[in-house]
Amino acid sequence: MAMKLVKKTAEYSIYLRGDKRYAVQDANKKAVNGDEKVRILLEEELVKAPVPAAPVVEAAAEEEPAAEAEAEVEAEAPAEEAPAEEAPAEEEAK
Repeated sequence: MAMKLVKKTAEYSIYLRGDKRYAVQDANKKAVNGDEKVRILLEEELVKAPVPAAPVVEAAAEEEPAAEAEAEVEAEAPAEEAPAEEAPAEEEAK
């Protein structure tokens, strides 16, 4: 199948391939790939940029330190009570 020309500018040409993907060639007929190709296709509004899902991951990460802090507070509370219980035992031994 032949590629169909979608848009041609002085800097590049955009083709629609038979598999419904885009090919970009520069003015020298060399293939443009990677970030440069993505930038061109986004500028021409032929593809849409995906929305990052990072905020959901950050919210879960923020809850973990809070849970760890609560666990540390709970771990410290029994440690404070233990010396108070030992002190009367020492007085009884005298």
